[in-house]
This record gives sequence, structure tokens and C-alpha cells, in this order.
Amino acid sequence: MQKVLWCLVFSITVLLNTNPARGEEAMIEKGKVVKLNYTLTVKGQVVDSSEGREPLEYTQGEQMIIPGLENRLEGMKVGEKKTVIVGPEDAYGTVNKDAIIEVPKTQLGEDMEPQIGMMIQMQTPSGQALTGKIVEVKEDAVVVDFNHPLAGQELTFEVEVVGIN
Repeated sequence: MQKVLWCLVFSITVLLNTNPARGEEAMIEKGKVVKLNYTLTVKGQVVDSSEGREPLEYTQGEQMIIPGLENRLEGMKVGEKKTVIVGPEDAYGTVNKDAIIEVPKTQLGEDMEPQIGMMIQMQTPSGQALTGKIVEVKEDAVVVDFNHPLAGQELTFEVEVVGIN
């Protein structure tokens, strides 16, 4: 009888120590669906934010967000806030000089008035769509930067974990 009682006490202890209701909180780990509020700034300027929108939802470990942010969120719990600084190599990469090309104006369309800062979309010979920003206008051509707009930038995220499933 004493052995049965001891086994029962041991089983209850194990159950209580693994019960989420006892205060164990879910934390961000591979495979968990995470909801997060964030504000992204670059050089002190807000570039993107979830404010006024639904929180960002992603699955940890599925490479749905930039690696530098995903790695730094690992282990956080609901309600936690953190500032995460991500360098270009763990975000959108460094600026690739080969992605800045000169495009003849004849490829832009007859009625287009190209201007610096204008975003244009072009297709590669294989049909892939590329979006670039005009960085220089010349007599017969434009110089277009096809790098991601945040390439080469250090990104600062203010994050708050609002859900983990």
C-alpha cells in the first residue's frame, strides 16, 4: 500500500511540474506560431510598424521573417518586449553593385517620364518580375537599383510578443 501511495504522489508531482497551468509559459521555439507587435526603424526613421494593424504572425524556424530577427526572438515569452538590432548580413544583405544597372529609355515605354526615386518593374528574359528604383536619369538611359530597398541597412526592431501557439 505504501508503495502504491508513493507512486501516486510521484505521478501527481510529475504532473504538477509539467502542467502549463502551474506557471510554465510557452516560449518562442521552432514550430511555434508567434504573434508579435513591432516597429521597424532605420537611422531613427520608422519604416514599418504593426501599430493599428493585426500583429505579425509567423512560424518560428520556417524562415518567414529575416534570420537576424527570428534568431533573436528565440526563447521569448508572451508579454516580453525587446529591442533587436539586425545588421545587413542577417537582414536583406549588403548592397550588390551588380544589381545597379543602366537601362535604355527605349525599354521603359514611350509615354514614361523617368524621375529619380521612381519605382519601376521590369522582367528578366526568363519572365521573372524585378522591381527597382531609378537612381539616375541620363540622356538615353536610366540607372536602376534592383537591390532590396533595405539592403545595406542596419535595422532596429522594437518587438512585443503577444501570442505563442
